[in-house]
Amino acid sequence: MAKKILIVDDELDVRTFLSTLLETSGFKPITAADGIEGMEVARKKKPAVVILDVMMPNESGIGMYRELKTDPELKDIPVIMVSALSRKTFFHSQKVLDEYKGEKIGEPAAYIEKPPEPDEILEAIENCLK
Repeated sequence: MAKKILIVDDELDVRTFLSTLLETSGFKPITAADGIEGMEVARKKKPAVVILDVMMPNESGIGMYRELKTDPELKDIPVIMVSALSRKTFFHSQKVLDEYKGEKIGEPAAYIEKPPEPDEILEAIENCLK
């Protein structure tokens, strides 16, 4: 049974690239265009791993990440963040939000800067599934 991997990215070309990569690597990709749709799909399909873009309209990846990690049913799903935003900026924003909201959210399983290398994505997924 192929593992379901949810890809949440507002850019169609990125969703297509990642879907194709995952499919040819034996996974079952599911896609969503923003964080709102991403949360709906995550609740319905319970993916093994979520690949999440940080900068998106409607619901940002940061918002969806925090929502996933505070949801009792979804909090254990590993998340791979993929973004044009630097790793340092992302972790700084998380720290600020932790302090502001008074809750500590764990770090994502992996953080990959765009454009992602196929090997880097697949390695991150394999690590999540171990």
